[in-house]
Amino acid sequence: MTVRMEIDGAVAVLTLDRPQALNALDVSALRALRAHLAEVRDRDDLRAAVLTGAGTRAFCAGADLSSTRTSVASYPEALFRAPEQAADLGLYIRLMDLSDLGLWKPLIAAVNGHCLGAGLEIALQCDLRVASQAATFGLPEASVGSIPAVCGLHRLLRAVPSAHAMQMALTGERIDAEQALRIGLVTEAVTPEALLDRALTLATRVARNAPLAVQAIKKLSRQTPHLGESDAQQLTELYWGVLRDTADRLEGRQAFAEKRPPRYMGR
Repeated sequence: MTVRMEIDGAVAVLTLDRPQALNALDVSALRALRAHLAEVRDRDDLRAAVLTGAGTRAFCAGADLSSTRTSVASYPEALFRAPEQAADLGLYIRLMDLSDLGLWKPLIAAVNGHCLGAGLEIALQCDLRVASQAATFGLPEASVGSIPAVCGLHRLLRAVPSAHAMQMALTGERIDAEQALRIGLVTEAVTPEALLDRALTLATRVARNAPLAVQAIKKLSRQTPHLGESDAQQLTELYWGVLRDTADRLEGRQAFAEKRPPRYMGR
C-alpha cells in the first residue's frame, strides 16, 4: 500500500507510505493519493484531511527519479491525453496537480521531514502547512537539469516573499523549519512527537465549523487572488448569498443565541 487512509472522527489522515524511498512519488502512489482525496471529497462524513509521510525522515522527497528517468512516449504523444493516459505515457506530472479533483475540503500538510521537489509542490497545494522542527524544504530541480513542473515556483511565489522563493528555486538549496516558519511557508513548527497531534487538532477544529462555509472560503481563496477588488467582491457576495439561507447558517445563529455548540449538517 503506497498511501494509507485512516479516519479520525470527521478527519481523514492520509499517509504517504514508501519510507524506504523517502516517500517519493511514483505513478502508483500518485494514483492512490488521488483516489483517497476523491473519497474525502465525496464523503459527507469527512470534513477535512491531514496529509503526512510515513517514518521520521521524509514527508516526501519528490518524484521517484528511479521510475521517471525515461518515458515510453514523446511529449507530443502525451500532451493531448487525459491525465491518466498521459501518466502512462510518461507525463506523470499531470497526476501531481491536484486542482482538477475539485477538493474544496481543507487539506493540512503535516511535514515530518524532507519536503523536496514534488513533495513541496504537493505541500504547497495544501491549505495549511505545519512542520516538525526537523523538517527541511527545497526545490532542487535546477540542480538536476529541470524546473518545478507542477506550478511549484508559481505557488511558492504566492506563499512567501519573492526573494526567498527565487533564492530557493535558483540555488536548489534547502531551508530548515525555523526559516520556513520565519518566511511564512509554514504556520507552525513543533516537535516531531507533537506534529501529527497538532495537525489533527487543527483539522478537527476546522471540521467543527459549517462545512459549506469552510468549502466556500477555500474556493474563494483559490478563485480571487488574481482579481481586482471589485470583481473579488462580486464573487464574495455571490458566495455569501448562496450561504445566507442555508440551514447551517440559521443553526449557527441559533446556537450562538442559546450559548451551545452548533450542530452543522452541511445543508
